[in-house]
Amino acid sequence: MPTVHDWINSPLGIVDGLFAQSISCPDWEKKVVEYFKEKLKLNDTHSWVPSLNDVPLHYLKPNSLVKFRCMVQDMFDPEFFMGVYEMNDPTSNSKQVKCGKYKDITEGGQVDFNSRNTVTSERQTFYCVPIPGESQWNSFAGTSQARVVPSTSYVPNRHKRSYEEDDEMDTQPQQMKDGSHGAQSSAESHGNIEPKRQETEAPSHDSSPSHCTSSLDLNFPLPGEKGPACLVKVYEDWDSFKLNDMLEVFGILSVDPALSVIADEREASSLLDPTEGMETVEEQKVHSPPASLVPRLHMLYAQPLVHNNPLLPSSVSENNGNYLSSVLGELASIRAELLTYLTHVLLGDSLAAEYLILHLISNVYSRQDVLPLGKFTLNLSGCPHSSPFTEHLYKVIQQLVPSSYRLCMSLHNMNNQRMVPRKDYTANRLLSGTLQLANNTSLFLDETQLEQGQLDATGVRNITALGNLISWQKVDYDFNYHQMEFSCNINVLITSEGRSLLPSDCQVHLRPTLNPPNLEEYLSAVQVAQVPSQLNKYRIYLSVARAVNYTISDEITKAVEEDFVEMRKDDPQSMSAEDLHRLLDVARLLSLSHGQNTLSRDGWMKAKQLEALRISRTPQQKCVNGNEP
Repeated sequence: MPTVHDWINSPLGIVDGLFAQSISCPDWEKKVVEYFKEKLKLNDTHSWVPSLNDVPLHYLKPNSLVKFRCMVQDMFDPEFFMGVYEMNDPTSNSKQVKCGKYKDITEGGQVDFNSRNTVTSERQTFYCVPIPGESQWNSFAGTSQARVVPSTSYVPNRHKRSYEEDDEMDTQPQQMKDGSHGAQSSAESHGNIEPKRQETEAPSHDSSPSHCTSSLDLNFPLPGEKGPACLVKVYEDWDSFKLNDMLEVFGILSVDPALSVIADEREASSLLDPTEGMETVEEQKVHSPPASLVPRLHMLYAQPLVHNNPLLPSSVSENNGNYLSSVLGELASIRAELLTYLTHVLLGDSLAAEYLILHLISNVYSRQDVLPLGKFTLNLSGCPHSSPFTEHLYKVIQQLVPSSYRLCMSLHNMNNQRMVPRKDYTANRLLSGTLQLANNTSLFLDETQLEQGQLDATGVRNITALGNLISWQKVDYDFNYHQMEFSCNINVLITSEGRSLLPSDCQVHLRPTLNPPNLEEYLSAVQVAQVPSQLNKYRIYLSVARAVNYTISDEITKAVEEDFVEMRKDDPQSMSAEDLHRLLDVARLLSLSHGQNTLSRDGWMKAKQLEALRISRTPQQKCVNGNEP
């Protein structure tokens, strides 16, 4: 039986062994996937698999099994590769049929392109990046048992190539940006390349060497993000994946330097003969970056992530039984501690702290036509402009949630930052934007940074995009000739001095009861006072509260309806349908925050009291911008 070291360190040996049985076992490809799935399920063996997120690339063994926690940033067109090929061994003058799946480079001799055993297969390539905005505390490294040592002894074998191989490689791209091409992109995949190109190639219009040496753009959605990025090769069911999906991919790592050499040779050849390539230099950079910077990962198995909190089991949202039942009873006490902590952060304002908790556990749980149900965008107004308050508030939120991003809404950022992803047809990639975020990301919009000035066309588009995100939980990606709508599930918190110029589901005006002489020193001390174990309790609490299923009994529904009629009896204008909808949202989130999966009469009364207190603070601003108060 293969040991752990066999199937993690040498997974291709397992693949080749099952491929050797292909004559007697036609469904060997399914058995490969089943084999690794079963291995990864046993006794947390997945924790033994090294992670690209936590281990430097040069420490990982080429062609070993690794995992990568990522977001799908772009999707390429399908590409062709040689799933089965025949090699001529000149030393023994024999032929051998080999498997080309999960590989980028042929090995073992010279390919016989005229062999009848050759099988052309198809695969999809995803360009994947680490989940944008992951907090520093959000590291899975502590749960990993993988042991790795620097892989400095690896020396790739360079093989002579036939004319057909050179011909195919000459069409291969070189550095990266991200995009999609199709059949001819199979050349990037191999050595294991098609014997002939799949399409007639057109001249390359830009062969300037200066383009070839330009810096590598990893196309991360958020500024300042670090790698690694990865080209994930998908062999089956790629239609089940969507753009912006969070995945944990288990696959075979490919970092053969020959991939970069192939790109260089392809480009040099195209300079000599422009008819050799139909891809632009920009597109070549997208499809074939240096493997040392953007490794290839041949997917064996991918697990969709409903959350990226390392403190919780991955199936917490799918199985509300075992794990959730064990922690639901503790939620109420943790909530009380978190409320105290956030009250201190918000300078003694316990009402604002209540609503901040409701906001942090909000989640789009369903969509009714175009209306996203469960979103709860909070506008915290009354925040001082000339103090570090909003910066420290964001640091607190960053400590509590797995992924977040603070967008300072300065005039410069609004007019210059690309927020909406845009298709670049020259490089054939999707240019990422600030709003290309994974589900459950906390987006902190700091409107206190907005100064007087004129928004240009870009600024207006960005403000419109933020409004659509808040109202409809969608972002319209720019494909030049049309827009494509992508649904999302992003928690938006807006801090402002007065009421925000953006829409919101709820506005709470900050009323501090504390006035520390040194605000920055006070806020820093409040944060430092929270020990890591306490913060971990809050992190688990917020994720679990979002995962609880919620229902309302017929009895409570009837009581709410009667109460609504009663409230409108004296003054029909005092309670609109929108007011009732928001009140029901508050009641739902309030119940969940206490670990209750259904609404009680006490919960309904508590929600009414909270809303009455909140509205009493800003009565004069009701219905501004056509939004709820």
